[in-house]
Amino acid sequence: MKGINLGEFEEIVMLAVAILNEDAYGYAINKEILSQTGRKVSLGALHAALHRLESKGYLRSHLAGATTKRGGKRRRFFCLTNYGKKVLEEKRNIRENMWLSIPEVVFNAK
Repeated sequence: MKGINLGEFEEIVMLAVAILNEDAYGYAINKEILSQTGRKVSLGALHAALHRLESKGYLRSHLAGATTKRGGKRRRFFCLTNYGKKVLEEKRNIRENMWLSIPEVVFNAK
């Protein structure tokens, strides 16, 4: 999977989608990112990232039925595609290998 084009923010968004599983829609994803990272994200930036990830084939979405609670507005739910899962696994493996390659002396030096 050489040439994976996935930035840090996109990776965090995908991880939040994975954590939320079937409940991954804009507001819930935003809350999860804040909860996990302390990072406040505008809904506009989040939606732009979600649609970008969908166009890359890492996510797919579907609209749920309208509810009276939301004034008849439908929610768009997101989930990882199989390709998106592979991309996240590859990113995790790259990071783990790099962390394991750091000599102990780097963090033990005073």
